[in-house]
Amino acid sequence: MAKECSTCLTQRELSVLYDIANLISDSRGDIVGALEKSLKALKSAIHLENCVIYKLEDDMLNICASINLSKHQKAASSYKIGEGATGLAAQSKEPVVIENIHNDILFLNKTGSRNSDTISYIAVPMVVENQVVGVLATNLMKSAQISFDESVRILSIISTLFAQAMHTHNIVETEKEKLNDLKQYYKMEWDAKVHNFGDIVGESTKMKNVYNVIERIASSDVTILVRGETGTGKELVAAAIHKRSKRKEGAFIKLNCAAITDTLLESELFGHEKGAFTDAKDTRKGRFELADGGTLFLDEIGDISASAQVKLLRVLQEREFERVGGSKTIKVNVRLVAATNRDLEAMVKEGKFREDLYYRLNVIPIDLPPLRERGKDIELLVNFFLEKSMKNHKKRVKILDEAMEKLMEYPWPGNVRELENTIERIVLMGNEDGISKSDMFLMLPALKSEKLEEEYKEISIKNKSLEDLEKDAIVAALKMCHDNAIEAAQMLSITPRQIKYKMSKYGI
Repeated sequence: MAKECSTCLTQRELSVLYDIANLISDSRGDIVGALEKSLKALKSAIHLENCVIYKLEDDMLNICASINLSKHQKAASSYKIGEGATGLAAQSKEPVVIENIHNDILFLNKTGSRNSDTISYIAVPMVVENQVVGVLATNLMKSAQISFDESVRILSIISTLFAQAMHTHNIVETEKEKLNDLKQYYKMEWDAKVHNFGDIVGESTKMKNVYNVIERIASSDVTILVRGETGTGKELVAAAIHKRSKRKEGAFIKLNCAAITDTLLESELFGHEKGAFTDAKDTRKGRFELADGGTLFLDEIGDISASAQVKLLRVLQEREFERVGGSKTIKVNVRLVAATNRDLEAMVKEGKFREDLYYRLNVIPIDLPPLRERGKDIELLVNFFLEKSMKNHKKRVKILDEAMEKLMEYPWPGNVRELENTIERIVLMGNEDGISKSDMFLMLPALKSEKLEEEYKEISIKNKSLEDLEKDAIVAALKMCHDNAIEAAQMLSITPRQIKYKMSKYGI
């Protein structure tokens, strides 16, 4: 190989380093384009041929950037770690030089670029923070004006620039992807109109005990099990723990396990790869990945199947999992808050819930009291939801003292959720002159249930539309007025014509 004076070569090396640095810094998100322009500059400056940048992806070195290679050549030119000179460079984290590619079995020539003018092959690992991110490889031709040592030296410097650029780009793209995933998740939460009761309201002794526990354990990463009847505000407690934790800048991801079928629950928790099942048209991240660095709230944890319990136990123990249909192990840093209204101890004895999972979840238990045991908190919550509903519906309604007494006496089987729905019904259907005791029997028919007064029995509470609420109110009014539509209309503060129209509309 013809040699060039060291001064001229040094100047050209410095010039190409300067050009490459400028190209990378001005990539504007197109890292592959910037790398390919850099390879062209490298070829032009010091006559290195067939320069290729391999990127390490799932233990395979795939071509990330190259010049003058066809799609077929790129597809055929992947290397396993330790395979050939390229794979060996990645494995050893040291440059690999093949002086004569025509008689060395380490040169596999997967690109098919070897010809009579090709003499040598050099593969230099690209390393960031002692982790290999790829390999920079090139051929030395007969016409090359640079020695092996000089080639390795300049390529080692340039590989560091490339490695740092690719590493930074990957971090940025990962963050963009994570933000987009969270945006889609929160959009789904909004579209689904998930209940949000605002901040926790209550000053009773039992609620103050709950606050004390939250303050003590929020800053740790310990797993928490929130227990209580349906509608007591378990999700609010989980959100309060997240807001007071060191993870508060991270995501707060929620999943109601009872609302997902067994076949879909694993996909919702751990995600799935494209083609994992019939409807898996794209790769999708699960809730654990979305919550990485933040908090995951799993409601109704007692409803998950035996197979899901096994997989959840592994995540809690190892902090790793595989997506459905995938083999790559994904590690996550997630703080878990679980919730249930079931008697898990009894389920453990009956063999319906794994004992080891129970103890993993029940590290710090928080027991939420039912609303009927919270005393004057009921009045605080009534006023809180009243202000909120009046603002939403732009209507002023006053609850008289006699009506408030009935609200305080009612056992609230649906707890805070039932109370919120009741107050919204009062605002929508109530008289602005003031809600009386008799009005309250109309707004909350269950108040007249003697059986409910004698012995509390939990009933199913379902979210209803405004039309459903209106229909229920009309039916209740007609029942109280012995099907006299005119009297029912007066009770509802509407005209006889309006009630007849609505009766026809709802098929009453």
